[in-house]
Amino acid sequence: MRWLTAGVLLAFAFGPSAAAGEVKVLSAGAMREVVLALAPPFEKETGHRVTVDSGSAGALARRINGGEGFDVVVIPEPALEKLAESGQVDGKSRVALAKIGIGVVVKAGAPVPDVASVDAFKRALLAAKSVGYIDPAGGSTSGAYVAGLIERLGLGAELRAKTVLVRDGPVALHVARGEIELGLHQISEILPVAGAQLAGPLPAPIQKVTTYAAAVGAKAHDPDAAQALVKFLAGPAGAGVIRARGMTPG
Repeated sequence: MRWLTAGVLLAFAFGPSAAAGEVKVLSAGAMREVVLALAPPFEKETGHRVTVDSGSAGALARRINGGEGFDVVVIPEPALEKLAESGQVDGKSRVALAKIGIGVVVKAGAPVPDVASVDAFKRALLAAKSVGYIDPAGGSTSGAYVAGLIERLGLGAELRAKTVLVRDGPVALHVARGEIELGLHQISEILPVAGAQLAGPLPAPIQKVTTYAAAVGAKAHDPDAAQALVKFLAGPAGAGVIRARGMTPG
């Protein structure tokens, strides 16, 4: 009986550690900082280890369709819907996490342009020495929208010579370095960057709000651990982090 009691105590002592797994997350860039902020408390609570890799929505979808293994994906809802249709994710595990709008960024300390109306926004674009956004060719949600928006506003020809297409890192980082005077990117990718300042969101009539959602991979190594992370991201802790980064939960 003493040996049995000792064995039970050892099982309780080492059970969580033995059951702990690694959860590989593929996250779109707009949600990367959220996942990274929530990984440590999740690891502490569950004993599971989280690794995070990020990229544009289009790049992540190509990697997944190309056979890359993963446990959880955080990506815009339309892209996630396609992954569910192709059997790459467990459709029943899908949970909406955050709604993110696009903002205008300038270097900290620089004059903040008026972007409160569509006309004011157009004047700000025309007045800037350079305008930058993510290269749409990489599959960026914001980049594709901004490129189309500039054309719809009739500014394509006037801005072409001073447009900078960003292919590495957040647009705000290039603005903070002084490489771009005025940048356009999702607000969640602007606020964390030191040396960058949010001038404001795009005016409501031309704003693009993207809903990001998470789902468990159809071939997740540890589906229970992956589902636990999705639940944690969508829970109270996740909502607090999401709001702190300029997004709306759910």
